[in-house]
Amino acid sequence: MPDDPSSWATGRLISHVARGLERRWNNHLDGWGLNHASLPVLLHLLRGGHSQREIATLSNVTEQTMSRTVARLERLGYVARTPDPTDARRQVVHLTDAGRTVAAEAARPEQGEAIASAGLSPEQLASLREILVDMVRAQAPDTQSPETQAPDAEADAR
Repeated sequence: MPDDPSSWATGRLISHVARGLERRWNNHLDGWGLNHASLPVLLHLLRGGHSQREIATLSNVTEQTMSRTVARLERLGYVARTPDPTDARRQVVHLTDAGRTVAAEAARPEQGEAIASAGLSPEQLASLREILVDMVRAQAPDTQSPETQAPDAEADAR
């Protein structure tokens, strides 16, 4: 059977599951007018105001993408932009009271866990989490492969 997932390459499996989870997560967030890209912005702003550039960097997206996301959140009443008191050319994005409330409601961990763990036993979920954490760490920009490690690190390992 060509569409049997057991025959798919690992990358295709991961991509398929990720797209499905993203759709389900977006359906959950749609009740607040949010999506998978806008919720992290609200969560970053829970710690205080940031410039659009800072939020883009924190979210690992372009400034242009962040500009559209912030504009949408502003139209929804979840964020406001104010002039930076130390640099008149810069604006700081802050959560509104509505944004703070929505961030707390939409990001409840129980809902995300229910979406992500559907069909898995507690043991499978624990194993999946370990594997995913390892994969995230392996993709971190500061992770060095053995080929890029400093020569001293190799010598120290002997």
